[in-house]
Amino acid sequence: MPISRDTMRAKRDRKVRAAMGKWAPIWLVNEEYRPREDSLVFNLVYQHPIYSWVNHRFKYDGFNDVLYHMGEKRLKEEEALSILEQEPYIPGEISTRVPNEPAARPSLLLTQPA
Repeated sequence: MPISRDTMRAKRDRKVRAAMGKWAPIWLVNEEYRPREDSLVFNLVYQHPIYSWVNHRFKYDGFNDVLYHMGEKRLKEEEALSILEQEPYIPGEISTRVPNEPAARPSLLLTQPA
């Protein structure tokens, strides 16, 4: 018997908040319920500190309670603006973040020998 859509959403929401909460605010787009697979396929749009706006595709397997990464696409600012008009799925403040990953900083990438 398939897991109900509401039950699966609640389980998915707990998993997504634990895994992606640090990137808030996050917008949920293109949710697809797959009852035969006990899964939800959906996209999350958020502003990544290094890659700017990202549309991240996920599959949540409700039977196994696992969140799968299915790829991502960088968005242009114009594409993200239409999504930003909606209420965020996970609210948060938009602020400038400084990643604590020195190897990923553009200034270091330009100065390091190849």
